Formats: sequence, structure tokens, C-alpha cells
Amino acid sequence: MQYRFRHLPAVLVAGALALAAGGVQAEVQKAKFKVVGTWANLTPFQKFEKPFWEKTLPGVSGGKVSGTTHPITELGLKGWEVARLLKLGVFDAAFGAYGYVASEDPAVEGVDLSSVSADFATGRKVADAYAPVLAKRFDKTFASKFMLTYPFPSQMIWCNAPIKKLTDLRGKKVRVYSTTLGDFVEGAGGTSVTIAFAEVVPALQKGVADCGITGTMPAFQAKWHEVITHAMTIRVGMGLGFLAMSNKAWNRVNKDTQALLWSQAKKLENEIWAFSKTEDDEALRCLSGNGTCSKGTPGSVTLVEPGADDVKERDRILRDNVLKAWASRCSAECVKDWNATVAPIIGVKAVK
Repeated sequence: MQYRFRHLPAVLVAGALALAAGGVQAEVQKAKFKVVGTWANLTPFQKFEKPFWEKTLPGVSGGKVSGTTHPITELGLKGWEVARLLKLGVFDAAFGAYGYVASEDPAVEGVDLSSVSADFATGRKVADAYAPVLAKRFDKTFASKFMLTYPFPSQMIWCNAPIKKLTDLRGKKVRVYSTTLGDFVEGAGGTSVTIAFAEVVPALQKGVADCGITGTMPAFQAKWHEVITHAMTIRVGMGLGFLAMSNKAWNRVNKDTQALLWSQAKKLENEIWAFSKTEDDEALRCLSGNGTCSKGTPGSVTLVEPGADDVKERDRILRDNVLKAWASRCSAECVKDWNATVAPIIGVKAVK
């Protein structure tokens, strides 16, 4: 773009130069996107997913860039379909959970394998290290642009009967929502059962499942505390989610618009990671009734802190079951990528 300033007053010249050098809105084009979000009743959708497209982007773009966001619960979807529908062009952008879409490409599950990340700090390191692999896989498998990874609250084990140690899972039917969590349960001597999130409470009531794995605040918001009695507060998954845009939607906007979308996505990523640890702590207070809960009437779930033996057992399951099972269903390239990025962080390699 060329500018002719010779006959303009100095103040206008200065303003034009500033706009040309750093102004965002001057080159951002008008674009509106169709977006699918996750669960309407959970915090990530309410606080981050929907506001990002319907408030944040319009605000920073002068109203040029926006999106209409509908949660899977409103659209009658389960969550497994969103990446495929993104590829087909049904949506321009999608938020989703890696564990729900990993059946399409086991490599994407590598960012959130059960028991890899014992805390939020490790989870963020793993997510950042694995981002180039995710970018490659989303482009190849889903014809989409990987934008960010964000955490749901910590994935823990919730049971409708007393549980004192991790080995108490032996013989129990445990609800899972991903293959890697199933690998963990099987490694612990339990039986994994796949049950949709909305159907878990009646499943626990009727004995279809003895325990379930989900995030801390999702467990409270879905009223699991009304049917469970005990929880082991050992993190067996980060419950990571993603934002991706279809390549078609990404490529139809110019570079300045892409730069705006990318920079705002990175800000969103940081905001969710910072928020999730705080929400995790409050969720445990809400579930147990031990402390302040601003989210509703607290429950009375007994929280069981893991001991040294539980941590050793979790690490054994990771090494002997989770990583071996995942490597067996992933390609040699997939395992190589994981060992080059994640393995140095946790000190354990996956073996094909």
C-alpha cells in the first residue's frame, strides 16, 4: 500500500503513518463466523468461548470481526463430531475436547494422555511443547488451523461408594469419555464404560457405573455431588480443549485479519489457563462443603487425598498401560513427535 503525504498537514501525516505502521482496524476486513462451542452449562463456554466471538473480537476490531456461537448442547451434538463437522464446513470454527475427537486421529490425544500432567504448570508446558504437532495434525486430519489449547478443570475420580486408595478401583465400572482415560481405568483394574456427560448422574444412580471421571467444576455444575459420596483428588487428566478454524474460513480473510484472530486467541489461551486453577480450588470446596462456594449450594463429598502409594500407582499405570496402549494405536511418526516434545518434560518415553 502506498501513501501520498506531500500535500497533507503534518498532523494528518503523522496520524496516517501511525495507522499504516500499527493500526489494526485499517486493514482488518469484515467477517462473521459460524462457531460451535462446548457445553452451555459449563464455565468455559459461558465465560470464554461465547464472549470471545461475540464480545472480544467485535470490540477489538471495531465491529468488523465476530462470530455466532452455539454450544453442542443446544445443537444436539455429543462432542465427538465437532472436528469432523469443522472439516466438512458446517462450522467455521470449533471449540472441543481433545479426548472427544481423538478417535479421528490418535496423535491429537497426545497432548492430554491420562496422568501425564500432574499439575497445571506441567500441563501448560506439555500443551506449548506439543502445539507444533497439533498444528500439523489438525491441518492434515481436519483441514483446519489449530489456534490454541485450553484447560477444563482437573479430571478426577468420583465414586458413589467409599474409595480410600487408587487400587480400590479394581472391579469397579468407571465412566470415561476418552480412550486414554479408559486405558488408565483398565490399568487400575477397573472396567471403563463410555457414557455421555449428560447421562452420568442417572448412570451412577442406577449402578450402570460405580465411579466417573470428569472435571472438578463440571462435576459440581452437573450435580454429581447429589449421587457421589467420595472422590480421590488425584489428577488423571487435564481435560484439555482446543480452538480451531477451518482452513477455508481462515484463508478467506486477509493477513491482518488473521493476525488479529491469532493474537486474540493467544490472549484467550493465557486467560483460561490463569483462571482454571482458581476454579479448580473452588470446585473442590463446592463439592465437599469445605470452604466458600459462590456457585450454589455445596455438597458433602468426602475428598480423599492421594498418598505416596497412589502417586506411584498412577505413575506405573502411565508407564505400563497408558503410554503403551496409546503408542500401539498411533503411528511411528506420532510416537516420534511425542517423544521429541513431551517426553523430555515428564521424563518418560512412549515405546511403539
